[in-house]
Amino acid sequence: MNCILPTRKARSPLNGPGGVGQPIAESIDAAKLSVDVAVYSLSLNSVRDALLRAHDRGVRVRMVMESDNLDRADPQKLVEAGIPILGDRREGLMHNKFVVIDNSEVWVGTMNLTDSGTYEDNNVMMRIRSVKVAENFTKEFEEMFVDDNFGDAVAAETPNPRVTIDGTPVDTYFSPDDGIQPILADILNEAQESIYFMAFSFTADPLGDAIRERAEDGVTVAGVMDEDQVASNIGTEFDPFRQAGLDVYLDGNEGQMHHKVIVVDENIVIFGSYNFTNSAETKNDESLLVVYSDPIAAQFIAEFRRVYGQSK
Repeated sequence: MNCILPTRKARSPLNGPGGVGQPIAESIDAAKLSVDVAVYSLSLNSVRDALLRAHDRGVRVRMVMESDNLDRADPQKLVEAGIPILGDRREGLMHNKFVVIDNSEVWVGTMNLTDSGTYEDNNVMMRIRSVKVAENFTKEFEEMFVDDNFGDAVAAETPNPRVTIDGTPVDTYFSPDDGIQPILADILNEAQESIYFMAFSFTADPLGDAIRERAEDGVTVAGVMDEDQVASNIGTEFDPFRQAGLDVYLDGNEGQMHHKVIVVDENIVIFGSYNFTNSAETKNDESLLVVYSDPIAAQFIAEFRRVYGQSK
Protein backbone atom coordinates (compact mmCIF):
# COMPACT_ATOMS: atom_id res chain seq x y z
CA MET A 1 0.00 0.00 0.00
CA ASN A 2 1.28 3.42 -0.96
CA CYS A 3 0.00 6.41 0.98
CA ILE A 4 0.19 9.78 -0.79
CA LEU A 5 -0.86 12.41 1.69
CA PRO A 6 0.05 16.02 1.03
CA THR A 7 -1.82 17.88 -1.68
CA ARG A 8 -0.78 21.40 -0.81
CA LYS A 9 -1.34 24.84 -2.26
CA ALA A 10 0.94 25.81 -5.14
CA ARG A 11 2.90 22.57 -5.29
CA SER A 12 2.58 22.65 -9.08
CA PRO A 13 0.91 24.90 -11.63
CA LEU A 14 -2.74 24.09 -12.27
CA ASN A 15 -3.11 21.35 -14.88
CA GLY A 16 0.64 20.91 -14.89
CA PRO A 17 2.75 17.88 -13.95
CA GLY A 18 3.30 16.78 -10.40
CA GLY A 19 0.95 16.46 -7.48
CA VAL A 20 -1.06 13.36 -6.64
CA GLY A 21 -2.68 13.38 -10.07
CA GLN A 22 0.58 12.37 -11.72
CA PRO A 23 0.94 8.86 -10.19
CA ILE A 24 -2.78 8.24 -10.70
CA ALA A 25 -2.40 9.14 -14.37
CA GLU A 26 0.67 6.90 -14.64
CA SER A 27 -1.29 4.00 -13.17
CA ILE A 28 -4.08 4.56 -15.69
CA ASP A 29 -1.47 4.69 -18.47
CA ALA A 30 -0.27 1.25 -17.35
CA ALA A 31 -3.79 -0.26 -17.46
CA LYS A 32 -4.17 -3.19 -19.83
CA LEU A 33 -7.78 -4.28 -19.34
CA SER A 34 -10.03 -1.89 -17.45
CA VAL A 35 -10.34 1.38 -15.56
CA ASP A 36 -13.43 2.06 -13.42
CA VAL A 37 -13.78 5.53 -11.92
CA ALA A 38 -16.26 6.67 -9.26
CA VAL A 39 -15.70 10.37 -8.72
CA TYR A 40 -17.68 13.29 -7.38
CA SER A 41 -16.05 15.74 -9.78
CA LEU A 42 -13.41 15.75 -12.53
CA SER A 43 -11.36 18.67 -13.84
CA LEU A 44 -7.82 17.32 -13.54
CA ASN A 45 -6.34 17.31 -17.03
CA SER A 46 -3.65 14.74 -16.29
CA VAL A 47 -6.24 12.15 -15.26
CA ARG A 48 -8.70 13.13 -17.99
CA ASP A 49 -6.01 12.71 -20.66
CA ALA A 50 -4.88 9.37 -19.19
CA LEU A 51 -8.47 8.10 -19.38
CA LEU A 52 -8.69 9.22 -23.02
CA ARG A 53 -5.41 7.45 -23.84
CA ALA A 54 -6.61 4.27 -22.13
CA HIS A 55 -9.84 4.36 -24.10
CA ASP A 56 -7.95 4.95 -27.37
CA ARG A 57 -5.77 1.87 -26.86
CA GLY A 58 -8.77 -0.38 -26.21
CA VAL A 59 -8.91 -0.43 -22.40
CA ARG A 60 -12.49 -0.55 -21.07
CA VAL A 61 -13.09 2.76 -19.29
CA ARG A 62 -16.28 3.34 -17.28
CA MET A 63 -17.28 6.11 -14.89
CA VAL A 64 -19.97 7.09 -12.41
CA MET A 65 -20.30 10.68 -11.24
CA GLU A 66 -22.37 13.11 -9.26
CA SER A 67 -24.93 14.30 -11.82
CA ASP A 68 -24.56 17.93 -10.78
CA ASN A 69 -20.97 17.86 -12.08
CA LEU A 70 -21.51 15.81 -15.22
CA ASP A 71 -22.05 18.78 -17.57
CA ARG A 72 -18.62 20.26 -16.91
CA ALA A 73 -16.04 20.44 -19.68
CA ASP A 74 -13.78 17.53 -18.76
CA PRO A 75 -16.48 14.87 -18.27
CA GLN A 76 -18.06 16.00 -21.53
CA LYS A 77 -14.76 15.49 -23.37
CA LEU A 78 -14.78 11.89 -22.13
CA VAL A 79 -18.38 11.41 -23.23
CA GLU A 80 -17.60 12.86 -26.66
CA ALA A 81 -14.75 10.34 -26.99
CA GLY A 82 -17.17 7.48 -26.32
CA ILE A 83 -16.42 6.81 -22.66
CA PRO A 84 -19.68 5.94 -20.83
CA ILE A 85 -20.45 8.02 -17.74
CA LEU A 86 -23.51 7.45 -15.56
CA GLY A 87 -24.73 10.18 -13.23
CA ASP A 88 -26.55 9.34 -10.02
CA ARG A 89 -29.61 11.49 -10.83
CA ARG A 90 -30.76 11.81 -7.21
CA GLU A 91 -30.80 14.16 -4.24
CA GLY A 92 -28.01 12.39 -2.36
CA LEU A 93 -24.45 12.76 -3.60
CA MET A 94 -22.34 10.27 -5.53
CA HIS A 95 -19.46 11.34 -3.31
CA ASN A 96 -16.98 8.48 -3.84
CA LYS A 97 -13.41 9.11 -4.92
CA PHE A 98 -11.91 5.86 -6.18
CA VAL A 99 -10.31 4.33 -9.27
CA VAL A 100 -10.03 0.58 -9.91
CA ILE A 101 -7.43 -0.53 -12.45
CA ASP A 102 -7.25 -4.00 -14.05
CA ASN A 103 -9.27 -5.50 -11.19
CA SER A 104 -6.15 -5.51 -9.07
CA GLU A 105 -5.29 -1.96 -8.02
CA VAL A 106 -7.32 0.70 -6.21
CA TRP A 107 -6.71 4.40 -5.70
CA VAL A 108 -8.98 5.65 -2.92
CA GLY A 109 -9.17 8.55 -0.52
CA THR A 110 -10.52 12.03 0.08
CA MET A 111 -9.35 13.80 -3.08
CA ASN A 112 -11.68 14.83 -5.84
CA LEU A 113 -9.98 14.56 -9.23
CA THR A 114 -9.94 18.33 -9.62
CA ASP A 115 -7.36 21.09 -9.83
CA SER A 116 -8.26 22.45 -6.40
CA GLY A 117 -8.40 18.98 -4.88
CA THR A 118 -4.89 18.27 -6.12
CA TYR A 119 -3.10 21.58 -5.72
CA GLU A 120 -4.93 23.62 -3.09
CA ASP A 121 -6.81 21.41 -0.63
CA ASN A 122 -5.54 19.08 2.09
CA ASN A 123 -6.29 15.52 0.94
CA VAL A 124 -5.08 11.95 0.95
CA MET A 125 -5.06 9.19 -1.64
CA MET A 126 -3.91 5.63 -1.02
CA ARG A 127 -2.82 3.15 -3.67
CA ILE A 128 -3.66 -0.45 -2.79
CA ARG A 129 -2.54 -3.38 -4.90
CA SER A 130 -4.88 -6.19 -3.91
CA VAL A 131 -7.21 -8.30 -6.03
CA LYS A 132 -9.55 -8.76 -3.06
CA VAL A 133 -9.76 -5.06 -2.22
CA ALA A 134 -10.25 -4.32 -5.92
CA GLU A 135 -13.08 -6.86 -5.94
CA ASN A 136 -14.79 -4.88 -3.16
CA PHE A 137 -14.63 -1.64 -5.10
CA THR A 138 -15.59 -3.24 -8.41
CA LYS A 139 -18.68 -4.70 -6.74
CA GLU A 140 -19.63 -1.28 -5.42
CA PHE A 141 -18.92 0.35 -8.77
CA GLU A 142 -21.09 -2.11 -10.67
CA GLU A 143 -23.97 -1.67 -8.24
CA MET A 144 -24.02 1.91 -9.48
CA PHE A 145 -22.90 1.63 -13.12
CA VAL A 146 -24.50 -1.69 -14.11
CA ASP A 147 -27.48 -1.99 -11.72
CA ASP A 148 -28.15 1.78 -11.56
CA ASN A 149 -28.54 1.56 -7.78
CA PHE A 150 -27.36 4.58 -5.81
CA GLY A 151 -27.70 5.68 -2.21
CA ASP A 152 -29.92 3.57 0.02
CA ALA A 153 -31.17 1.44 -2.89
CA VAL A 154 -28.50 -1.21 -2.25
CA ALA A 155 -27.71 -3.71 0.51
CA ALA A 156 -24.35 -4.55 2.05
CA GLU A 157 -22.66 -6.99 -0.35
CA THR A 158 -18.93 -6.34 0.05
CA PRO A 159 -17.20 -9.58 -0.97
CA ASN A 160 -14.13 -9.18 1.27
CA PRO A 161 -14.93 -6.90 4.23
CA ARG A 162 -11.52 -7.54 5.79
CA VAL A 163 -8.40 -8.21 3.73
CA THR A 164 -4.90 -8.70 5.14
CA ILE A 165 -2.19 -7.25 2.91
CA ASP A 166 1.41 -8.11 3.87
CA GLY A 167 0.26 -8.56 7.46
CA THR A 168 -1.84 -5.36 7.53
CA PRO A 169 -5.60 -5.78 8.09
CA VAL A 170 -7.71 -3.47 5.92
CA ASP A 171 -11.48 -3.14 6.40
CA THR A 172 -13.61 -1.81 3.53
CA TYR A 173 -16.94 -0.09 4.10
CA PHE A 174 -19.45 1.61 1.84
CA SER A 175 -22.20 3.99 2.80
CA PRO A 176 -25.11 3.93 3.24
CA ASP A 177 -24.87 0.16 2.64
CA ASP A 178 -22.86 -0.81 5.72
CA GLY A 179 -24.09 1.46 8.52
CA ILE A 180 -20.68 3.02 9.09
CA GLN A 181 -21.45 5.38 11.97
CA PRO A 182 -21.97 2.69 14.67
CA ILE A 183 -18.80 0.93 13.47
CA LEU A 184 -16.77 4.11 13.87
CA ALA A 185 -18.34 4.79 17.28
CA ASP A 186 -17.25 1.32 18.43
CA ILE A 187 -13.67 1.96 17.28
CA LEU A 188 -13.60 5.33 19.03
CA ASN A 189 -15.05 3.85 22.21
CA GLU A 190 -12.10 1.42 22.34
CA ALA A 191 -9.46 4.16 22.14
CA GLN A 192 -7.00 3.82 25.00
CA GLU A 193 -4.40 6.53 24.43
CA SER A 194 -5.14 9.02 21.64
CA ILE A 195 -7.57 10.22 18.99
CA TYR A 196 -6.32 12.62 16.33
CA PHE A 197 -8.68 13.77 13.61
CA MET A 198 -8.88 16.04 10.57
CA ALA A 199 -12.47 16.68 9.53
CA PHE A 200 -13.80 18.69 6.61
CA SER A 201 -17.34 18.40 7.97
CA PHE A 202 -18.26 16.96 11.38
CA THR A 203 -21.90 17.05 12.49
CA ALA A 204 -22.50 13.46 13.64
CA ASP A 205 -23.43 13.64 17.33
CA PRO A 206 -22.72 9.95 18.12
CA LEU A 207 -19.14 10.29 16.90
CA GLY A 208 -18.65 13.61 18.66
CA ASP A 209 -20.08 12.15 21.87
CA ALA A 210 -17.74 9.15 21.65
CA ILE A 211 -14.70 11.39 21.26
CA ARG A 212 -15.70 13.62 24.18
CA GLU A 213 -16.38 10.62 26.41
CA ARG A 214 -12.96 9.17 25.71
CA ALA A 215 -11.38 12.54 26.45
CA GLU A 216 -13.17 12.59 29.82
CA ASP A 217 -11.52 9.23 30.55
CA GLY A 218 -8.06 10.62 29.87
CA VAL A 219 -7.56 9.81 26.19
CA THR A 220 -5.58 12.52 24.37
CA VAL A 221 -7.76 14.22 21.74
CA ALA A 222 -6.71 16.78 19.14
CA GLY A 223 -8.32 17.80 15.89
CA VAL A 224 -8.48 20.26 13.01
CA MET A 225 -11.69 21.20 11.20
CA ASP A 226 -12.29 23.18 8.03
CA GLU A 227 -13.08 26.79 8.93
CA ASP A 228 -15.66 27.41 6.21
CA GLN A 229 -17.56 24.23 7.06
CA VAL A 230 -17.62 25.09 10.75
CA ALA A 231 -19.07 28.49 9.85
CA SER A 232 -21.75 27.06 7.55
CA ASN A 233 -22.70 23.71 9.06
CA ILE A 234 -25.81 23.41 11.19
CA GLY A 235 -24.99 21.31 14.24
CA THR A 236 -21.21 21.38 13.87
CA GLU A 237 -19.31 19.44 16.52
CA PHE A 238 -16.65 22.15 16.71
CA ASP A 239 -18.41 24.15 19.42
CA PRO A 240 -19.06 21.15 21.69
CA PHE A 241 -15.43 20.10 21.26
CA ARG A 242 -14.20 23.54 22.28
CA GLN A 243 -16.69 23.76 25.14
CA ALA A 244 -15.29 20.45 26.41
CA GLY A 245 -11.83 22.01 26.46
CA LEU A 246 -10.44 19.84 23.67
CA ASP A 247 -7.52 20.85 21.46
CA VAL A 248 -9.63 21.24 18.33
CA TYR A 249 -8.88 24.14 16.01
CA LEU A 250 -9.83 25.71 12.68
CA ASP A 251 -7.60 25.00 9.71
CA GLY A 252 -5.13 27.53 8.31
CA ASN A 253 -5.31 26.47 4.65
CA GLU A 254 -6.59 29.08 2.18
CA GLY A 255 -8.09 26.15 0.29
CA GLN A 256 -10.16 23.45 1.92
CA MET A 257 -8.99 21.25 4.77
CA HIS A 258 -10.67 18.36 2.97
CA HIS A 259 -9.37 15.42 5.01
CA LYS A 260 -11.82 12.97 6.57
CA VAL A 261 -9.32 11.18 8.79
CA ILE A 262 -9.23 9.75 12.31
CA VAL A 263 -6.16 8.08 13.83
CA VAL A 264 -6.80 6.03 16.97
CA ASP A 265 -4.01 4.98 19.36
CA GLU A 266 -1.43 5.69 16.65
CA ASN A 267 -2.16 2.37 14.95
CA ILE A 268 -5.67 2.55 13.48
CA VAL A 269 -6.33 4.84 10.51
CA ILE A 270 -9.84 5.73 9.32
CA PHE A 271 -10.17 7.62 6.04
CA GLY A 272 -12.14 7.91 2.83
CA SER A 273 -14.76 10.03 1.11
CA TYR A 274 -17.04 9.68 4.16
CA ASN A 275 -17.52 12.97 6.03
CA PHE A 276 -18.57 12.57 9.64
CA THR A 277 -22.15 13.64 8.92
CA ASN A 278 -25.62 12.15 8.80
CA SER A 279 -25.83 12.82 5.06
CA ALA A 280 -22.77 10.63 4.51
CA GLU A 281 -24.34 7.98 6.71
CA THR A 282 -27.81 7.88 5.18
CA LYS A 283 -27.92 9.47 1.71
CA ASN A 284 -24.60 9.74 -0.09
CA ASP A 285 -22.61 7.05 -1.88
CA GLU A 286 -19.36 6.92 0.11
CA SER A 287 -16.39 4.69 0.78
CA LEU A 288 -14.24 4.34 3.89
CA LEU A 289 -11.24 2.23 4.87
CA VAL A 290 -9.96 1.25 8.30
CA VAL A 291 -6.27 0.29 8.22
CA TYR A 292 -4.53 -1.32 11.19
CA SER A 293 -0.86 -0.41 10.84
CA ASP A 294 1.68 1.48 12.95
CA PRO A 295 3.79 2.59 9.94
CA ILE A 296 0.79 3.86 7.97
CA ALA A 297 -0.60 5.56 11.06
CA ALA A 298 2.76 7.30 11.45
CA GLN A 299 2.38 8.84 7.98
CA PHE A 300 -1.07 10.14 8.83
CA ILE A 301 0.13 11.49 12.18
CA ALA A 302 2.92 13.38 10.40
CA GLU A 303 0.28 14.95 8.13
CA PHE A 304 -1.91 15.69 11.15
CA ARG A 305 0.96 17.47 12.89
CA ARG A 306 1.63 19.55 9.79
CA VAL A 307 -2.04 20.58 9.43
CA TYR A 308 -2.38 21.09 13.19
CA GLY A 309 0.71 23.29 13.18
CA GLN A 310 -0.93 25.60 10.62
CA SER A 311 -4.28 25.72 12.42
CA LYS A 312 -5.86 28.75 14.08
